[in-house]
Amino acid sequence: MSPQSTADAGPGRIVLAATPLGNLGDATGRLRELLATADVIAAEDTRNTRRLCQGLGITPTGRMVAHHEHNEAASAQGLLDQVRAGATVVMVSDAGMPAVSDPGHRLVAAAVEAGLPVTCAPGASAVTTALALSGLPTARFAFDGFLPRKDGERRRRLEEIRAEARTVVYFESPQRTAAALAAVAEVLGEGRPACVARELTKLHEEVVRGTAGELAAWAAEREAGEGIRGEVVLLVGPASAEDVAPASDADLVAEVAALTASGTRLKEAVATVAAAHGLRSRELYQTVLDARRE
Repeated sequence: MSPQSTADAGPGRIVLAATPLGNLGDATGRLRELLATADVIAAEDTRNTRRLCQGLGITPTGRMVAHHEHNEAASAQGLLDQVRAGATVVMVSDAGMPAVSDPGHRLVAAAVEAGLPVTCAPGASAVTTALALSGLPTARFAFDGFLPRKDGERRRRLEEIRAEARTVVYFESPQRTAAALAAVAEVLGEGRPACVARELTKLHEEVVRGTAGELAAWAAEREAGEGIRGEVVLLVGPASAEDVAPASDADLVAEVAALTASGTRLKEAVATVAAAHGLRSRELYQTVLDARRE
């Protein structure tokens, strides 16, 4: 397949437009112009986008349509037809950059496949904002979306970053933040550096930094009291040299046992732990079986 270029783009286009995380003062001039002049505004939630426009003093001249995770596949084709007809389609999510754990990826992929132009009006992003505030290393980082809701699956995901040399950024529900931090402390160790960034750019912005153990205790206390509210970004710092040191057979068996105790099937637990330590699943599986016989 030949490489694609946007240099010869026609009159129609898709624009991914970042919207403020909370502070309307972060709206760029380009965002304001796009919302006011776009032929079509594809919104994750039209009610939220109408409130945004009202807050910015903007009256859109184009149509506003819903484009969210439940209708994205079907909606994308209609939006592409609009682009083919020469329309400017602006895609916005409720906050931050569309397509980053928000609707938009399928639309972009479909546009690329159809050879239609896509561009971006950059702006606020919870990922980079939290990263900059965290105090954790920023030269190398990874964004891993939302942690799984189920405890066993969450632990498997965290096992994958046991030896991670980069800061890892997650989105998290406020209702699951305490459980997530407890899992981080148990799976990765209480001393692993971490950060919780909550309600970024808003009136009650809060950034809590410390070890995984300290943050787990903070979250448990907060949950027992007033609760954890608002949008949450959870960051886990890189592994230390001690974390990446070769684990003993006893440590490996204990890690597998912790996963199986949380409901993970033995073979899946072995595969997860083996991948985290760069080992062969077959050899670790045999080690676990031998330990069980003893």
